[in-house]
Amino acid sequence: MNRIALITGATSGIGEATAHLLAKNQFDLILCGRRANRLETMKAELSGLTSVYSLSFDVRDLAAVKKAVQSLPADWQNIDVLINNAGNAHGLDPIQTGNTDDWDAMIDINVKGLLYVSREVMPGMIARQRGHIVNIGSIAGKEVYPNGNVYCASKHAVDAITDGMRLDLNPHGIKVTGIHPGMVETEFSLVRFKGDTDRAQGVYKGLTPLKGSDIADLILFAITRPAHVVVADMIVFPAAQASATVVKRTL
Repeated sequence: MNRIALITGATSGIGEATAHLLAKNQFDLILCGRRANRLETMKAELSGLTSVYSLSFDVRDLAAVKKAVQSLPADWQNIDVLINNAGNAHGLDPIQTGNTDDWDAMIDINVKGLLYVSREVMPGMIARQRGHIVNIGSIAGKEVYPNGNVYCASKHAVDAITDGMRLDLNPHGIKVTGIHPGMVETEFSLVRFKGDTDRAQGVYKGLTPLKGSDIADLILFAITRPAHVVVADMIVFPAAQASATVVKRTL
């Protein structure tokens, strides 16, 4: 029987790449995201490889999270792997001129959304005394960089929550993994710069960034280790990057 993996933020970037990779590696998938049309397209694409169920909701909405997860049919409720991938950056302003709507969005999606989904899934894992939670963080959760202020704070929170999960869930046989990428070319920068394509593309100018598929490879590696092995924490950069702020560019 295939293991069941629930992926948030499944409709693009790391989440989409992970869904495709897990579908090829004997995982049944619960795909979660806000874009219902995109979820249905992915479901059609992947159903030839594995069983797929989709849930359309916003991780920021606690009532919607509860309703969605609790609506799962009985044969989809035994979630083996939770991949908390949904997250966003909004704006790149110094804190004294930061947009409070941007702050709310980052805290609500990156921190509260991760907690809301996890809170709905963890009881089942505890009851079964097994499971694996993978939280997708960022190098911004390990370092702080200029104008990153609240985004970095939200990803530092993800890092701390991941460590706290590992401690609290250890007695229940549940593995917890944190993966913290550097520069990954997804919709991330386009969202951060609010649709400014030129500015978004400039982030990756002069270097080869990571791809969503690179992070998907690491997720698959972590969740397929032997029962006695847990990959607790992972930082991954493109070869051109050495830290949040040190990057070699060829211009």
